[in-house]
Amino acid sequence: MHRFRFGIQCRAPLDLTGWPALARKVEDLGYSTLTVADHFDDGPAPIPALMAAADATTTLRIGTMVLCNDYRHPVVMAREAMTLDLLSGGRFELGLGAGWTTWEYETAGITMDPPGVRVDRLEETIAITKAIAAGGTVDHEGAHYRISGLPAEPRPAAGRGPSLVIGGGGPRVLRLAAREADIVAINVNLKGGVMDASAYADGTPDRTDQKLGWIREAAGDRFSDLELQARVHLVLLTDDRASVIEEMAPAFGFTPAEAAATPHAMVGTTDEICEQLAVHRERWDISYFGVSGDQLDALAPVVARLAGT
Repeated sequence: MHRFRFGIQCRAPLDLTGWPALARKVEDLGYSTLTVADHFDDGPAPIPALMAAADATTTLRIGTMVLCNDYRHPVVMAREAMTLDLLSGGRFELGLGAGWTTWEYETAGITMDPPGVRVDRLEETIAITKAIAAGGTVDHEGAHYRISGLPAEPRPAAGRGPSLVIGGGGPRVLRLAAREADIVAINVNLKGGVMDASAYADGTPDRTDQKLGWIREAAGDRFSDLELQARVHLVLLTDDRASVIEEMAPAFGFTPAEAAATPHAMVGTTDEICEQLAVHRERWDISYFGVSGDQLDALAPVVARLAGT
């Protein structure tokens, strides 16, 4: 059973003093990882922001949650990842995804191929990234990428490369993650290209059971080595958990019982949330929870209680 740890996805304040100060606060509060998303909005570009966060801290891990595979060539991405891992002292978690945000593709003029094609490309990128992390000379001949005689440089901090995080909510991506990743990030299915009520409805306990089934089956003997993460979309510290759950359930397309048990929300007192996370770990082996930056202070008592246990 993996020990509890917590990641926080941050986007602001993006300035010379505020960003390093935020990274130090995340570290001081006991969070394991500061992550940055990969979107074309007012948030930071992941790689430079994470390097700045690593420079401002000593033990805090940094991570992409997640890089969109279609936004950069895998060789460029892998070189940046190995450099970031080296310069952070091996604290980097490389999160990769196939891409999902429809408006970003449209706005940037990037072709958004069908999901199966995007996952095909992601699968090739994983193979290329692992080959570059392994060292030597890289050759790859695939349907989407062709590489010949590429020197696998620079070398990552520990020789093997950063921990690989692959996440999603669909069967193919989760099975791929189970076979290839170090950390499997379980999320709602974003096949619709937007984060709305239809996506949240995919986060019920029964759906999570099904997702764990896909992961276990695909992982086989390596399942016990995997670290499982859940993306948490709601954190609310309250003394009236029952009433809040009753009110919020319809907005997420849940029954109250489903809302109370989903791994994608934390509602209640510190004691109640800690108890619920223990249940999630027992039921699903989920021990790593990622939340949004605006929940940094609200979740801090839970992090102080559970991190490392």
